[in-house]
Amino acid sequence: MRDLVGDLILVRLQEESDILLHKRLYNALRRSILDGSLPPHGRLPASRDLASELNISRNTVLTVYEQLMTEGYVASRQGSGTFVEKTLPDRFTSASTIGESGADPVPEVSISRRGQHLLSQVSASPRQWGAFIPGVPDVNAFPHPLFSKIQARISRRPKPERLSYSCNGGTPELQHALVDYLRVSRGVNCQVDQILITEGIHQAIDLVTRMLCDRGDLAWIEEPSYWGIRHVLTMNDVRITPLAVDANGLCPPEAIAEAPRLIFVTPSHQYPLGAVMSLERRQRLLALARQHGSWIIEDDYDSEFRFSGQPIPALQGLVAEAPVVYIGTFSKTLYPGLRLGYVVLPRPLVNDLKTAHAELYRGGHSLIQQALAEFITAGHYSAHIRRMRLLYGRRRAFLTELIARYCGPQALSDFSDNAGLHLILNLPDETDDVAIAQRANARNILVRPLSRYYLTGQRKKGLLMGFASLPESEMEAAFAVLLECMPEAKKQNAPA
Repeated sequence: MRDLVGDLILVRLQEESDILLHKRLYNALRRSILDGSLPPHGRLPASRDLASELNISRNTVLTVYEQLMTEGYVASRQGSGTFVEKTLPDRFTSASTIGESGADPVPEVSISRRGQHLLSQVSASPRQWGAFIPGVPDVNAFPHPLFSKIQARISRRPKPERLSYSCNGGTPELQHALVDYLRVSRGVNCQVDQILITEGIHQAIDLVTRMLCDRGDLAWIEEPSYWGIRHVLTMNDVRITPLAVDANGLCPPEAIAEAPRLIFVTPSHQYPLGAVMSLERRQRLLALARQHGSWIIEDDYDSEFRFSGQPIPALQGLVAEAPVVYIGTFSKTLYPGLRLGYVVLPRPLVNDLKTAHAELYRGGHSLIQQALAEFITAGHYSAHIRRMRLLYGRRRAFLTELIARYCGPQALSDFSDNAGLHLILNLPDETDDVAIAQRANARNILVRPLSRYYLTGQRKKGLLMGFASLPESEMEAAFAVLLECMPEAKKQNAPA
């Protein structure tokens, strides 16, 4: 820290114009104290050290330190050093404030139209942990000690290439581990070189959109859909057409006036409604994409958590050489702060998109990727998912029972397929779900309004309620608070 102080004072000295060196040094130190660059209780460099760093006489530094002590800016503690005082002299602080208020006004910032649109549609919650937060797993249930041991061992003697930029789409160990895991668990057909490691789904969508779309190209998305996809498309000047979702998933139009460049779908567990795309719809969508030269972007965000019935295989593996870009993430299975996702690239896109990823984002996190690869290949990942399925299954059942008991069975999700990490509490059409969510959020109940996930005027009303991160012992009390926030909705018997 003291070396940094020396750098700061050296810069400030060059900004001072007084002929006398000791006055320039005094002004530089005083100004740094007044503007907070040298904070209260912060230690100044020893006079000998600062003199050496500034290449000036130590007597000059001592003279300035003594002047600052006399005026009450700093204090000397025997055997400890010289420190900035907590309370500064009033007359100098007032003068500083007057000077600052008379400074030139900060110029008004000009944000692009795309940026203004993004800021007007902000959907990411400033809080990402609390009762009923959707899409967040129980991060406390992750085996942190085990994963930390793997990381520590790998970090003891890391190879130099693991500490530099990654230009190959990720570490080979994690790419190999994902090929085996995805083939067995999701029916994905791919080779090692088709795996690209990203910092989550947002980066993957941004890369695909930038590389496959020109300005003004058309993309189909689900209605309703994840807000993150819409924001990325808009920021890349891609036009959006929302297509309705029913119990069988996205509904492709019978007649196509303009072929889309990209088709975004969540076929295994539609977000946010929860529908599973039928086999007939999947086959139809694949045929349509091939016929019109479109790319399907399959977002398989939480397919690991299905609590009954047979697993739903990925759309990517239904036919050979499918025109599908498959995207997955570890945010739901492990924890969001890991910021690791992956893309299975169709063979024609492998070289171009991996090169673009290295140019745009400069891949890294190689040591964590290597640790995660070992976590997967040793069987810890599959074991963790099995444990979480049991845990989340119990919590889902508990929340389902609460909704049915206090709001009636009609309040349960229309497309309840017993999967995912959230439920939808249906509300009457005349209900203001945005206002309910705002009231609940103010009381630390972090539900989200379903209507905000729609683009068109035909918006269903409801609340997205996550259950993964909330123990059953805390769920009923939190649900009681939520009921107090929704007087417009019809409730059965409120909990005591």
